[in-house]
Amino acid sequence: MTMYKPHRRPQFFYTTAPLPCPYLAGRTERKVVTEIVGPDAEALHDRLSRAGFRRSHNIAYAPVCPSCQACVPIRIPVNGFQPDRTLRRIAKANAGLEGYRVPARATAEQYQLFQRYQQVRHGDGDMASMSFYDYRAMVEDTPIETFIIEFRDEQDRLLSACLADKLGDGLSAVYSFFAPALEKRSLGTFAVLWLIARARALGLPYVYLGYWVPESRKMAYKARFRPSEVLVNGTWRVLTDGEIAGEAATEVAMVSESAD
Repeated sequence: MTMYKPHRRPQFFYTTAPLPCPYLAGRTERKVVTEIVGPDAEALHDRLSRAGFRRSHNIAYAPVCPSCQACVPIRIPVNGFQPDRTLRRIAKANAGLEGYRVPARATAEQYQLFQRYQQVRHGDGDMASMSFYDYRAMVEDTPIETFIIEFRDEQDRLLSACLADKLGDGLSAVYSFFAPALEKRSLGTFAVLWLIARARALGLPYVYLGYWVPESRKMAYKARFRPSEVLVNGTWRVLTDGEIAGEAATEVAMVSESAD
């Protein structure tokens, strides 16, 4: 009997039309996107994540912006991670919270928290108008192993949540949101600390944080976790103190110029 090797569908990549950059005012973004589908979806997602792609629904994307390389893929090697004084203070401030890993199933409770977060923190963004069905699609439309971490206090109140993917070599933080009135507790940062501890317990070497955007205050915090690795010219390497200091000085100069 003749055996035939199953045909593997070719992987197609597409480039999106230019749109306003969500991170840096006055700039334009373009993305390269591809579908994550089929029986090899998890293996494909692993390869794309190591190449700097991110997932949304069943699509993987990466920035290909003309004349701009502000978005830098970043990940944390968990075995070498050492929290600094600020991160230890954040962990202590949230010691009363318990993180629960739950299936990627949208709930009304999550959506209410998500809505409050969007309206206060990102009221002018597209996500602020998401319906419950949009939110459910964001959570449940996934071809890979995805879960939610719900962070609850002693009264079982949901204060924060983080949507995350499990990769072959780590955990990937997809999206987090929290009670906007508790902004000073840095609950987004606390969620990353939880993922680091969880990855270490599972024997996974990395936590993927998406893109470090030094010029964006909302995204610059990702370099706080040390050591971190960044993907530059196709190679993951350690992010240096000099690079962080240089970007911080550039941001201060830009703020000063805009104030003149």
